[in-house]
Amino acid sequence: MTDGQASMRHLTARFLRMLSLTLEELDAVRDASGRAEYAGLAARAKALEHETDALEREIEDACLAAFAGPLTPDELAFHLMVFRSLTNLERVGDYAFGVARDLEALAPRTRSATLQDVLPLVNLLVGMLERLAYAFAERDVQAAREVMRLDEEQVDALYEQMLRASLTRLHERPDDTEVALAAHRMARSLERLGDHLVNVAERLEVLVGGRPAGDQR
Repeated sequence: MTDGQASMRHLTARFLRMLSLTLEELDAVRDASGRAEYAGLAARAKALEHETDALEREIEDACLAAFAGPLTPDELAFHLMVFRSLTNLERVGDYAFGVARDLEALAPRTRSATLQDVLPLVNLLVGMLERLAYAFAERDVQAAREVMRLDEEQVDALYEQMLRASLTRLHERPDDTEVALAAHRMARSLERLGDHLVNVAERLEVLVGGRPAGDQR
């Protein structure tokens, strides 16, 4: 096994771990929302985010070390895809933590319906993360395109639904602007989280399919 191949194997495992950490964050949000028990949610998400940040630095260092050595064109393409996707995954973790923090902060001050508005979009993003992890592990371009399709066809619609719900509650309770603004912030965070998953899926499509992202979807 060449150094480039060994690096690819190592980075595949670490990149998948980075995806799984975000999945754990969203699972924690989903579980708390489903049980309507939010105490400790932000602390759990923060611990996972810290691990994500450390893993980002580890993967970045590994990529830079690999760039200094001989790599085949395929190995170079893989390392570039991973390296360029690190910021996306770091931001995904940040957005997931922000949602967890807002949910726990809002729980004592608002109705459970407001808090559970996040569930449909969180469930969808969990599915997208699982498909992205499969696409990366198996180099499956169709699974990567499924991530893009779900974002285009469903994430935006659920985002708009969350915004309408927050505006309706603001109309019903105009004195409670803090809750409405936090609900809007959570909706935006989840929508942006989906965008970053799409960015990774698009790079994976190029890596596996050898064509510009957006072609032949």
